[in-house]
Amino acid sequence: MLRDTAKGTPPERDDDGMSHEQKMVYGKLVRDRIPEIITADGQIPRVRVLGDPDLLPALIAKLHEEADEVASAEPNARLGELADVREVLAALTIACDFTEVQVEEVAASKRAERGGFAQRLWLDEVLIP
Repeated sequence: MLRDTAKGTPPERDDDGMSHEQKMVYGKLVRDRIPEIITADGQIPRVRVLGDPDLLPALIAKLHEEADEVASAEPNARLGELADVREVLAALTIACDFTEVQVEEVAASKRAERGGFAQRLWLDEVLIP
């Protein structure tokens, strides 16, 4: 019998009665086709559909995860990571009952009022007389 090396105990039997030799715990929001991809790889995903109260915190956590991945990505991987951020933002927009048009209108308004980031300005400090 194989042992779970992390705990040193025999594998547990899940609710489905099957003994699983290894288990990877994720506890995160995933793209819609990820369970299908995991199954095609011969593994067994255990997923649940989030209800409304859990969706917004999960999307915000996913946005943080994807932003961290952009920050740590090699230059040739950044485009894919930015696409992931955009996908999460699109889902977050819907979850907040906004439209892409509304978000873009507010972004344009803020850009007109406060500017964008084209000038690459870094604020070091403000002196208060």
